[in-house]
Amino acid sequence: MASFPDGLNEQVGHEFAASQQYVAIAVQYDAQTLPRLAAHFYRQAVEERNHAMMIVQYLLDADERVAIPGVEAPQTGFADVVEPVRLALEQEKRVTDQIKALAQLARSEGDLVGEQFLHWFLQEQREEVSSMGALLTVVERSKENVMLIEDYLARESGGENELEAGAPPAAGGAL
Repeated sequence: MASFPDGLNEQVGHEFAASQQYVAIAVQYDAQTLPRLAAHFYRQAVEERNHAMMIVQYLLDADERVAIPGVEAPQTGFADVVEPVRLALEQEKRVTDQIKALAQLARSEGDLVGEQFLHWFLQEQREEVSSMGALLTVVERSKENVMLIEDYLARESGGENELEAGAPPAAGGAL
């Protein structure tokens, strides 16, 4: 079994992969002239990148080795307007399971500081799964008239995510 720091390094790769997948989804919607969907996923990509950098900063602060892993190429072809959001929801659920496993690993190693660090990520994942599930419902319901999806995002896109405001520091600062 990997150590908690090794698991965090692996999670850095998962977060960067999620970021790249969201860029690929955003590009798909951008190419279809769906600016609200594209902007939503470009923002998601930045969030995932920042999550990776938060983990990097934690590892640096804990005086642990940082290894930035390579990632597989994201999926870039999609059958319809629904498939990218379905993929995004599956990805969020997978990341939630990964973060839960890391929290359990930290607990099993008696690393209370590491476990506490992950509490913010657990909250964030709960919110991400919920909001992506809602978006999938809207996209499935509105797939025959994609402008309804754009309207939904225009109404629902608000200010800064409250959870992001209390996030751990990210390596490189607010880049």
